[in-house]
Amino acid sequence: MNPSRKKGYTTRFFKTKEEAVAHLCAALNGKKIGFGGSATLHELGLFEALSEHNTVLWHWRIPQGETADELRRKAALCPIYFTSANAISEDGKIVNIDGTSNRVAAYLYGKEKVYFVCGTNKLCPDEESAVARARNVAAPTNAARLGLDTPCAKTLSCHDCKSKSRICRALNVLWEKPTGADMELILIDEALGY
Repeated sequence: MNPSRKKGYTTRFFKTKEEAVAHLCAALNGKKIGFGGSATLHELGLFEALSEHNTVLWHWRIPQGETADELRRKAALCPIYFTSANAISEDGKIVNIDGTSNRVAAYLYGKEKVYFVCGTNKLCPDEESAVARARNVAAPTNAARLGLDTPCAKTLSCHDCKSKSRICRALNVLWEKPTGADMELILIDEALGY
């Protein structure tokens, strides 16, 4: 199955995360790369691997004298951008929920190339189940990881709450690759991220 063939994305499938990291390190050298918040990218050790031959900005790795917010802005302006998806439908729709919207804003327009790196655990039968996964698996698990005081962090399911700590404030569904964009979906046959 190739969930993105008819949607215009370049898709590459890897059996292991090590194979995917090796491919990405070989493909990128001397680039300025921004990262969106992603447990998947963290689990891959991709920041460290790509940093050996590139300049990589990520608000999960804050150099002295900078803030996470400053790094989110700088990462969003990089020509190459890495993120993951909360879910992907079998027909290739990519779904993300975001709290600050830095990830969705960064990948939607103006990049030289965007990479979505995802484990096959994020594949869903259709758009409805992909949105449900984003709301009831990815967002609550992330809220719990961050120790947020939200109903979903306690029950691991969405309550469509009005909490000030709510992290599901924006929902983006890429029905197809945006016109003129270069986007690559890296699918790894492992359970990665939320």
